[in-house]
Amino acid sequence: MRIVLVVLSMVVFLILFLPIYLILFIVGKFNPHKRIAASQAIVRVAFRFVMFCAGTKITVLGREELPKGESFLYVGNHRGLADIPVGYITLPTLTGFVAKKELRRVPLFAWWMKSLQCLFLDRNDMKEGLKTIMQGIEQLKSGYSIFIMPEGTRNRGEEFDLLPFKEGSLKMAEKAGCGIVPVAISNTAAVFENHIPWVKKAHVIIHYGKPIYPADVPREERKHLGASVRETIIRQLKEDAALV
Repeated sequence: MRIVLVVLSMVVFLILFLPIYLILFIVGKFNPHKRIAASQAIVRVAFRFVMFCAGTKITVLGREELPKGESFLYVGNHRGLADIPVGYITLPTLTGFVAKKELRRVPLFAWWMKSLQCLFLDRNDMKEGLKTIMQGIEQLKSGYSIFIMPEGTRNRGEEFDLLPFKEGSLKMAEKAGCGIVPVAISNTAAVFENHIPWVKKAHVIIHYGKPIYPADVPREERKHLGASVRETIIRQLKEDAALV
């Protein structure tokens, strides 16, 4: 029953909010910031309803300790399809996600992603990948945060055994002069992936860690910043395990 409610709620949102998207598209021609802020507010409401239909309880940790008025490169682990909805529901800043290039071709869904300043990454083309990273640097410098999952794909292994992080993606924070926020997301696979094709009740934890500023990290350690952030996320996941 929950899978039906979740699918219907997504379809209804994409169809009913199409006129609103068109209005926001026009608004964006004159005031891009207002379009981005309104788009994220609407998507946040939609994802809240979807997670309610899924029976998902969300606990947020550490968000209140993040400095105000800064853009961040949020770096999280990737366990399930619910990661992005949980992220958008809880993010304190205007943020675009980095997604695989294939999502650019999904009708309606891709339109909203573009309105949210999401970036589409081609992992098989280094030249195109570099262009995406340069776009990300410009967005961070402009005051918009970015959320990336450097494992590159959903991790179907053990909860604490994260896939290796792709170091290049974290260079965005170094070049933009912003902080990296480690984000540990626990138990999202319990919403859907653990019992495909059903959606079941789950308790999800999202834990925002303290920002790491690349400029404050010694040069030699900066070369392996991705591995360091990965270890921080693993520690957070272990800390949160008892809460799930």
